[in-house]
Amino acid sequence: MFQGQTPVFPRIFGHEAGGIVESVGEGVTDLQPGDHVLPVFTGECGECHHCHSEESNMCDLLRINTDRGVMINDGQSRFSINGKPIYHFVGTSTFSEYTVVHVGCVAKINPAAPLDKVCILSCGISTGLGATLNVAKPKKGQSVAVFGLGAVGLAAVEGARIAGASRIIGVDLNPSRFTEAKKFGCTEFVNPKDYDKPVQQVIADMTGGGVDRSLECTGSIQAMISAFECVHDGWGVAVLVGVPNKDDEFKTHPMNLLNERTLKGTFFGNYKPRTDLPRVVEQYMNKELDLQLEKFITHSIPFSEINKAFDYMLKGDSLRCIIRMED
Repeated sequence: MFQGQTPVFPRIFGHEAGGIVESVGEGVTDLQPGDHVLPVFTGECGECHHCHSEESNMCDLLRINTDRGVMINDGQSRFSINGKPIYHFVGTSTFSEYTVVHVGCVAKINPAAPLDKVCILSCGISTGLGATLNVAKPKKGQSVAVFGLGAVGLAAVEGARIAGASRIIGVDLNPSRFTEAKKFGCTEFVNPKDYDKPVQQVIADMTGGGVDRSLECTGSIQAMISAFECVHDGWGVAVLVGVPNKDDEFKTHPMNLLNERTLKGTFFGNYKPRTDLPRVVEQYMNKELDLQLEKFITHSIPFSEINKAFDYMLKGDSLRCIIRMED
């Protein structure tokens, strides 16, 4: 997700978590010790043009900055060892029993919500789910293609299922992922390596001209182009979710736009962290959204064995691995 970042070391990684407020700093009035919260890698200051806009969640002050390794207000780290600073990571540094976070990057949630489940809403699941529900907005009965069936892509699939899509086509180079994707609502699977023509043409042939909506969740520039070119002319909408390499360029023929296809981008599923995440948690708690977070959690391990989580990730054996700090 964070390709091309400046290598600032040593730093404490981690950006997806749930926790309990231990203390608050001077001037913090909307949080207090004991509050249950989701720290988020982006933020909502509540004062900038983006925060005041109903159409944006790109806070001027607190949007993600992978290069920043310190607190915003004084440019200093809150971590150290033997008098030497340890740097922060995307404003959260959640691979720590204690961390310090800007108040604008903390969403206060229902204390009855299970932190070991709703914690995954603080990044990947909200990103994919919101990309579908808030940006692509498929109508009931429409067709949706999702490129990339990792956790973010499966969250996009989950959103398509919740929206009532009739066909959900998963696109991935790893055929073993389709078995898992079926649990989230995928009805069909396409592996681009199985065809001698572009995958966008394969999907167009399957669907009588293209899908109604598509979502790209890989960061691959070719997948982005394919996701755009596989939507139906006249009304098709493609949403880019993955983060490309910094030198990538998106190239397509202008006629693909003039033929009334729409290309959109999204960041964190267009959710405002402090405003929207508490509502999503409530919808999950009240079963209003039919959001099944449990399906995304494949492993739970103690903090002392955190390196196992990286092993699972590198092997492709996990969607979301919960690190239990109490252990």
